[in-house]
Amino acid sequence: MGPLAEPLIVVDKLSKSFRIGLSRKRVDAVRGISFDVRRGDIFGFLGPNGAGKTTTIKMLAGLIAPGSGSAKLFGHAIPSPQAMQRIGFLPENPYVYPFLTPTEFVEMCGRLSGVHGKAVRDRTRAALDRVGMLYAADRPVRRLSKGMLQRTGLAAALVGDPELLILDEPMSGLDPVGRKEVRDLILDERKNGRTIFFSTHILSDVEMLCDRVTILRRGQVVVSGRLNELLKHEVKRTDVTLEGADEELESFCKSEGFGLRPAGKRLIVEIEGKRQVSQLLSEALGRGAEIVEVAPRHETLEDLFVREAIEAPARSGVAKG
Repeated sequence: MGPLAEPLIVVDKLSKSFRIGLSRKRVDAVRGISFDVRRGDIFGFLGPNGAGKTTTIKMLAGLIAPGSGSAKLFGHAIPSPQAMQRIGFLPENPYVYPFLTPTEFVEMCGRLSGVHGKAVRDRTRAALDRVGMLYAADRPVRRLSKGMLQRTGLAAALVGDPELLILDEPMSGLDPVGRKEVRDLILDERKNGRTIFFSTHILSDVEMLCDRVTILRRGQVVVSGRLNELLKHEVKRTDVTLEGADEELESFCKSEGFGLRPAGKRLIVEIEGKRQVSQLLSEALGRGAEIVEVAPRHETLEDLFVREAIEAPARSGVAKG
């Protein structure tokens, strides 16, 4: 989607505090965050545990009231019944009544979304098929695994045919095959015109899927923007994989300050940047070593996340806006 696509979610200086324990100690879970999610985007909402992601999502879904600031969905201030009719929501730990079947639960969610009669039955079957749960559609929920419960919750989010999907940890409890299926589903839903907002701890999924991201740390936004603009594109490190490297070649690498990482019969040489790569290749070929691979490494989302959300608190107590 282009930069002028309309924002479906607009969050402005949103805050939320709680009082906990017998002492009623105040905890600032979300502290004046601002961001927007535009139509047609896949938006990643990230942060370490306790950063304020789920609290923010609960405010957007109308489950808890904001303390201060504002948020709008489809132009309606939250909480908004009009906006809720256009949203599919998957909570972090979906609760499904244990004596219902996936069919009964998803049908109930469909009726709550305003779908009735044959339409809700057809949509329920289609949603369960979409998430790979049709084979267990009539089993009691209490007999389902965590991954199957997650898929059932995802079907419930889809059954109302929403314009916007808000998914809190949608890959939780899924095996690698299930994760791939959910990634494919998210891409397909975007192709079908939906906007997807999701939080996750699986950064490789975000890097693979998302157009834009916002990263929280201690209840504040520290990074926000288009993913391809946030990541540094210059070569951070070059990994050269060699086979048949002798001790003299290893000594040369150490003298040049290259990192060495054994990999079975092979040796991976880590060079900062790329300037000294040709020097290493000449030395390796001159000593009869085989060059298996030369792999430039660019900054990843994990690098950005660790720098801004994990290491930054150790460097400074002040968050970037």
